Amino acid sequence: MPVRRIWRALLPPWADRNLRVILATRVGMSVGRAVAATVTALYLAAIGFSAVEIGTLFVGVTVVSALMSTVIGLLADRFGRKPFLVAVPLLTAGAGAVYAESRATALLFVAAALGSFGRGSGAGAGNVGPYQPAESALVADSMDGSRRAAAFGRIAFASTLGALVGGLLAEVVRTTPHMSAAEATAAYRPAFLIAAALAVLTGLLALLLKEPPRSGGRDGEPRPGFRWPRRSWPALWRFWVTNATNGAGIGLFGSFMSYWLNRRYGVTPGTIGLLFAIVNLGSLASALAAERVARLIGTVRAIVVVRAVGGVLLVPMVLAPAFWMAGAVYLVRMVLQRVGLPLRQSFTQDMADPEERASLAALSNLPAQATMAGGQVTAGYLFDEVSLAAPFELAAVFLVANAVLYGLLFSRRPPRRAVLPDAGAPELAEAMGTGELDIEL
Repeated sequence: MPVRRIWRALLPPWADRNLRVILATRVGMSVGRAVAATVTALYLAAIGFSAVEIGTLFVGVTVVSALMSTVIGLLADRFGRKPFLVAVPLLTAGAGAVYAESRATALLFVAAALGSFGRGSGAGAGNVGPYQPAESALVADSMDGSRRAAAFGRIAFASTLGALVGGLLAEVVRTTPHMSAAEATAAYRPAFLIAAALAVLTGLLALLLKEPPRSGGRDGEPRPGFRWPRRSWPALWRFWVTNATNGAGIGLFGSFMSYWLNRRYGVTPGTIGLLFAIVNLGSLASALAAERVARLIGTVRAIVVVRAVGGVLLVPMVLAPAFWMAGAVYLVRMVLQRVGLPLRQSFTQDMADPEERASLAALSNLPAQATMAGGQVTAGYLFDEVSLAAPFELAAVFLVANAVLYGLLFSRRPPRRAVLPDAGAPELAEAMGTGELDIEL
């Protein structure tokens, strides 16, 4: 039975209770985030926001999310991961409720920032919000090194599955030409309420997680409230360099996909949601294939290839003369992106000292959040004053540069003293330092 084989592939015997719960929460949160990401920019434009104003709102979301993610990552290493997986989705639920009922500009800005609302595209299901560092650390704590990439691959699969459903649910929005602001709020309200309800469900499901007490650190010493990840520093500064360029590229187009498709081809939210659903359906198997790809060509090499090709593909996508031609190129790009996503998450956790996993996951993305904010403001200006293609073409430059930097810093000059969770042997550390070891996950 194909369905039974798929089920066994998703939930193998080694999947523990925490992984099963996280898979369920990922599906729920990704459905809601995909709905919100598909319609938020379109809704803001419908009630009178300019592209610059939409970009400014997304900057606020990015900055506040970065601060929240950093604090959560540092606190999760001290107090545990579960509380944040329960509480943060409730903020997203609040943002959905606000967008369903209010058009007050200040309230929309505040709600979006606190709920990390509307970030990403409806086909980009990798990010579930600022609690992701805590989630990644919880998965890494539960899995040994040989299973970690496979676990993150299944989580990415669950995200893609949720985004597929979320794209289809965008069809609940029924728009008409030249709607008033009040009519737009009524038309988009069902989508925002769906996102809010699913976020509440995600928070409740996270109550089922089981986390061991975190009363002390290594050798029983007390855990400080905040601790800089000193042991993981050789990897951290490399992630800062590479993630900064990646954030700049993603910021230029990630949050504007629905907006661009609507302005470029005149398509409705329902049609855009259908495209995103098709993209997610086509890329479902990519996440599960990530571990095999890494074993064939090496983790770092796989990440470099998919990032470089993904950057290049932005150019033919944005130049495509028809909506479905652009959608076809976007599908190919997202299939590749889904291969790299679990590998990057697993690789980041493998580079971290076990006591610093959440901190490293949070801090490693901090420069990306800053450059993403700059990219979003720049994109709004370019859309309004230059052309609809300019942000994508500039993003392609940043993403290809990012791929080159990633290869140089993690393959040719790997971290010399990164501590892997399952490797304490001096020989392994020495191999990391000389570049003789390519990490295979």
